[in-house]
Amino acid sequence: MTLTLEKPTLPPPIQHHATWQDYEAIRDNPTLDWRKISFYQGWLWVNMGAEGPNHAAFSDLMTAFFFMWAFLHPEVPLQSYGRCLIDRPDTHACAPDLVLYKGDDLPKLQPGEPRRISLDRHRLPDLVGEIADTTLSLDLDEQKQLYASLGIPEYWVIDVKGMRIFAFGLTESGRYEAISESQVLTGLAIALLEQTLERMNEGTNTAAANWLMGQLRQGE
Repeated sequence: MTLTLEKPTLPPPIQHHATWQDYEAIRDNPTLDWRKISFYQGWLWVNMGAEGPNHAAFSDLMTAFFFMWAFLHPEVPLQSYGRCLIDRPDTHACAPDLVLYKGDDLPKLQPGEPRRISLDRHRLPDLVGEIADTTLSLDLDEQKQLYASLGIPEYWVIDVKGMRIFAFGLTESGRYEAISESQVLTGLAIALLEQTLERMNEGTNTAAANWLMGQLRQGE
């Protein structure tokens, strides 16, 4: 007996006239090992590529920073859900590299529920971010529009090649404007995080994290 394994049909990276049903078909297909997926206003983006070393190193550094900030502010509940799929049925879907909730009423997955944060049951994150290794223009355009339309208060884009952080706060008009200090992680200067990124040129992400912790402790 000969066993024939059929290769799954891969979706195109970007579709401009997609439907929510197109998104669901990819989301729920167990043969498609997608890494990132986004849907908004007929725009569907699917990234089937594996995570590269630079992307992973910067993502881990930023997540480590969230834990540092929480260590120094134990009175403020923080929960990180990086890379978790988030959707609002029929209109929005995304899987941000960084997902941060601040305060109470955190998403909790109940037995039998789909393995994602569904915004018809859970509240919005307070901060999301993207690690832009090869996707800077997309993260500053389509992804930015998506997160603003959801009403997420703060959005960061970490430019891996440029060692920069583009940070945006949501205005009352529903648009993102550049900010120099985080509104969610109170008192945090974005410039300090950029200085931390620059240290990645000299060594490891753990060494950069140690340097950042020292700076944060000095500021206490």
